Amino acid sequence: MAHLTGPVLTRAEAELGRPHVLRWRYPIGPAEMDMVVSSTRGQTRLHDVTLFIFNPAGQIALIRKHNYPPGIWRAPGGGVDPGEELAAGAAREALEETGLSVRITRYLLRVHVTFTDGDREQPWTTHVVLAEADGEPATRDPGEISAVAWGSLDELSGPIATAMLATPRGLFTYRAALHRAVAERLKSIG
Repeated sequence: MAHLTGPVLTRAEAELGRPHVLRWRYPIGPAEMDMVVSSTRGQTRLHDVTLFIFNPAGQIALIRKHNYPPGIWRAPGGGVDPGEELAAGAAREALEETGLSVRITRYLLRVHVTFTDGDREQPWTTHVVLAEADGEPATRDPGEISAVAWGSLDELSGPIATAMLATPRGLFTYRAALHRAVAERLKSIG
């Protein structure tokens, strides 16, 4: 059974607000599907938490991984561990991926997505949280993250999304849509 459900989400909503819920389907390639399925750890982890970490100037923390084509960055994220609260797992992932100590401020989106590859389907949920941080981001795990920098929502929704959509990778198409959904949601709530 997946571990980021029920009481953990109820407590997260009580602490951070109820997220806007979206439901999507995205085709991905066979190698991407294999990667997603392997990350489920036997179907016990069916989620990621994606962080939009803002500094006092309104910039957001972005990461690059070694296998990303030029021009591609994304919001940091990862998995919440069994027994871990959503905010605690998100803060841990922020520190691991960006070197930033953060304060989680809002549970913004819950995106239920079904990744497809022909007849294969894999359910997944992305939990998007907002956070605040001071200081400068730094690469703490150079084996996983090649660079960390401050960027903007306009960059994520504009040139970075364009670079993502120019690749054949379905997971980049998904991330571009996720980044745009966050930007739209932030505009709608002011």
